Amino acid sequence: MENKSDHTGVYVPPPLIYLAAFLAGIFLQRIIPISDQFFDSMVARVPGWILLIAGIMLLLPAIAQFIRTRNTLITIRPAQSLQTEGIYAFSRNPMYLGLLLLYSGASLIWGNWWCLFFWPVVFLINQEYIIKREERYLTRRFGAEYEEYRSRVRKWI
Repeated sequence: MENKSDHTGVYVPPPLIYLAAFLAGIFLQRIIPISDQFFDSMVARVPGWILLIAGIMLLLPAIAQFIRTRNTLITIRPAQSLQTEGIYAFSRNPMYLGLLLLYSGASLIWGNWWCLFFWPVVFLINQEYIIKREERYLTRRFGAEYEEYRSRVRKWI
């Protein structure tokens, strides 16, 4: 029987973490500017667009699968099912990987070193605050089924 009060324990919606870091980078650029000349080049813009598009290409099927299976995207609600098909057969965290790629691409396109400096912080928060809590929850909720999935599918790619 499902415990409706059990959930990941991630109280801050993950996209807000990325948005907060991005906005902090924009704010810092205004008060402590770092030359953005590099970002006016194709060397920054082309990879930026590639990363942005790759992020969207990971996010859309991951979100669509959650909707299709009537699972929740809200981290303080219990999971309805374990996602192991589609994009989740290749990565256990395609949404977070997609968000990291989107963040990286946007940082290059909008030309902001501060946002790029925050990337490791965002990654660590993602890893330590979000993913580790989700993995503990999924182990509790789905047990051996999750452990088997975890043993055959990589965390990122």
